[in-house]
Amino acid sequence: MMQIDGSRHDWLEGRGPYLTLIGAIDDATGKVPYALFREQEDSMGYFLLLREIVRGYGIPLALYHDRHSIFEIAPRQPESLGEQLEGRRALTQFGRLLEELGITSISALSPQAKGRIERLWGTFQDRLVSEIRLVQAKTIDEANQVLADFLPRYNQRFAVRATEPETAFRNLGVDFKAEDFFCFKYQRMVGADNVVRFGKHRLQIMPCNGRLSYARCRVEVQQRLDASLAIYYQGKSLPAKPAPAEATVLRNSELALTIASTPKQPEMATANRATNKPAPDHPWRQWVYR
Repeated sequence: MMQIDGSRHDWLEGRGPYLTLIGAIDDATGKVPYALFREQEDSMGYFLLLREIVRGYGIPLALYHDRHSIFEIAPRQPESLGEQLEGRRALTQFGRLLEELGITSISALSPQAKGRIERLWGTFQDRLVSEIRLVQAKTIDEANQVLADFLPRYNQRFAVRATEPETAFRNLGVDFKAEDFFCFKYQRMVGADNVVRFGKHRLQIMPCNGRLSYARCRVEVQQRLDASLAIYYQGKSLPAKPAPAEATVLRNSELALTIASTPKQPEMATANRATNKPAPDHPWRQWVYR
C-alpha cells in the first residue's frame, strides 16, 4: 500500500510562485518512489505520479489518500439519474484509472489517518526547502531538478527494508500500453456529419472497419497526457483527422448587432432634374375629368 497526497507550500521561499508537491510514500518501507512539483494539486499531477511509479516498480495493490474530489465524488453531491440507474456513484478520472489497473482505492477520514505522508511533508519542508535554497531555484522546472537529485539520497538514508523481501508490486503484462490507461476518457456522440466535437476540436472520422460513417454512434475520446486525441469505438481505434471549418450561423441578436455595427455607405447624390407640370388641358389629364 502507498500513501499519496499533495503539499501546498512556499517551496521557493518567495523567489517564485507557490507550488504543490505531489508525492507518494511506501507504507511498508518509507521509500518515496516518485514526487513532482505542480502549480496546483490536479488530476494531471496524480496521473504523472502513478505513471512513473508503475513504470519504475509495477502496479501497487492499494492507494491510501484523502477525500479530495480528484479521487472520489463528494458524498453530499446528489446522485444523477445515470448513477441511480447504475446503482453506484460515478468515478472520477483518477478513480476510473485505479479501477482499470485493479488498484484498491482507500479514503482516509482524517489527516491523522495518513500520518506517514503528513510527517513526510514536514521533513521535506525542512530538508528539501534547504536544498532548493542552495541553488536559488526560482521556477518549477528548477525545483523539479533539485527534487530529482534529492529523492535518491533521501531514500538511501531513511528508507528501511520490508519485513517480507518479496515485492508486492504486480508486474506489467507484455501487451501493457501505458497510454491506454494513463489518459482522460470522455464519451461523445458522433454527429450526422460523421464529426466528433471535443472542446474546440472537431475530428472527422475516416471510413474504416468496413463502415463509411459512424453517425449517431457513441464513441470514447481519449485525451493523452501529451494533449493528443484518439477516438475508440467498441475498443477499436478509429482513424480521424481535423474536420474542415463549418459555416458560422448567426443568431437574430448577433445578426442585428452585426448590421448595427456595419458602417453605412455614403448615399449617392441625386441629380437635379427639371420638373415640368403638364397643362390642365393636357391629354394625360383629360381622362380624369371625363
